[in-house]
Amino acid sequence: MKKLIIILYNIRSTYNVGAILRTCDCLGVGEAVFAGYTPFIDKGLPHEQEKLRKQIHKTALGAEETIKFHRCADIFEEIESLKKAGYSVCALEQGEKSLNLAEPQDFDKDIALILGEEVHGIPKEILDQCDNLLEIPMCGSKESFNVSVATGIALWELRKTDLNDKRKHLRTQI
Repeated sequence: MKKLIIILYNIRSTYNVGAILRTCDCLGVGEAVFAGYTPFIDKGLPHEQEKLRKQIHKTALGAEETIKFHRCADIFEEIESLKKAGYSVCALEQGEKSLNLAEPQDFDKDIALILGEEVHGIPKEILDQCDNLLEIPMCGSKESFNVSVATGIALWELRKTDLNDKRKHLRTQI
């Protein structure tokens, strides 16, 4: 089973962070990396950490305690480190050369998936460092999903080939 790491870059909402962590737990993501100003319980004074913990817990429902995490000071160094460790670094972003996640993809390497800021997405300088851009095709008038919803769709598409025919729960394989 391929390893998955998620990088949350400048995600503003604690509720989105919590929902993403819950999805990560459900789909066997090995680690979450917090980059930019993404809020988490690892920064600030104790009363600030407690406030963040409560907000994140509201949607994470305990996944904030089960997912391994670290904060990176420099996303470019993190990307370089992940590539050296054998990961394919992908960004969930629309672009000219993005791969359509609705079409079958053969991802043979471990994947680090970068998620971007809710309104403006991922900066071009970061996208230029990625091995692939992954896109969820849209049918309606909106151009994007909420970041936590998009994360669920993308992680499912990346993980589903790891399931066996008997639909054995992933948690028994981690």
